[in-house]
Amino acid sequence: MSFQAYLDNIETKTGKTPRELLALATERGYDAPATKAGTIVDWLRADFDLGRGHAMALVHVIKHGPTIPGKHVGTAGTHRDASNTLWLDGAATRPA
Repeated sequence: MSFQAYLDNIETKTGKTPRELLALATERGYDAPATKAGTIVDWLRADFDLGRGHAMALVHVIKHGPTIPGKHVGTAGTHRDASNTLWLDGAATRPA
């Protein structure tokens, strides 16, 4: 599954765009550099019933922003992404 697909699935499951979840994380102070990934994962599990894999995708966005390493960009593998920049404003608004 691509990184973007993880975020799209999170939106489907929670009803919130990645950007909305990022804002909630910021309100809670989870965007602070010292915040442990486990703290964020526990919050996402408790409030949104997200599993670890999906939560860790969001942890990356919370801690590093929408840019992902180019390792899988443009490849033919299962985890390929079309771009190294993730779309955070919802699947329905993503440009074609």
